[in-house]
Amino acid sequence: MRIDIVSIFPDYFAPLQLSLIGKAQAKGLLDVRVHDLRDWATDGHKTVDDTPYGGGAGMVMLPEIWGRALDSLLEDDSAPQAAIKALGLSANLPDVSKGENWAEPLIIFTTPAGNVFTQSIATKWADEPWLIFCCGRYEGIDARVPEYYRSAGYRVAEVSIGDYVLNGGEVAALVMIEAITRLAPGVIGNPASLTEESHNDDGLLEYPSYTKPPQWRGLAVPEILLSGHHKKIEEWRHRASLDRTEQYRPELLPQRIEE
Repeated sequence: MRIDIVSIFPDYFAPLQLSLIGKAQAKGLLDVRVHDLRDWATDGHKTVDDTPYGGGAGMVMLPEIWGRALDSLLEDDSAPQAAIKALGLSANLPDVSKGENWAEPLIIFTTPAGNVFTQSIATKWADEPWLIFCCGRYEGIDARVPEYYRSAGYRVAEVSIGDYVLNGGEVAALVMIEAITRLAPGVIGNPASLTEESHNDDGLLEYPSYTKPPQWRGLAVPEILLSGHHKKIEEWRHRASLDRTEQYRPELLPQRIEE
């Protein structure tokens, strides 16, 4: 999987070199490329924003700069073959020497005004060979930028990670990249660890987890988990998931029952 990130703060993405995502890059499963938006600015001050039409506080990111940045990335068809093969798409590899292009990327704009990012979206996007994240700042990116690329036939998504506002889209991009890439083939060493997490197909929150010692500061691990009776443990965990979902996210239960 190839991931391009465009931001005015490229250093924000240094954590992507750590842990499982860093190891996946070392293995060739992920190709993460971080770009400084100011590299496409043309004036001496590397200006990327201007005052909004209609007045109001804040600044808006210039469409010319974003257009040059995205055009440059979209002209680059050098996605890594190793990552594509890891997704099981080797039979559909294009022959770049014959002018064939890689599959067009999904262009993602991080914005609090977008659709809310969910685990189901993460699962879907984990199968994408190429993602481009556009990180807005100030009052956001000129609205004509996503409109233009959508009208030009590109797949465009405007996505929020929740009902709150951040200083910029970098944190949101980091959240989405981690949620997506951990689901990509080969990134998690034991795929079974993904099957019983919160927000999976059953819609429930994950049950509580415990480890040694069995007693800690007067609190005991539930006895059933020490019994070795796998069927009863499975039943207990399902009930615990229901109880936890009812306590913290009761709105998820009606949806699960209706389905």
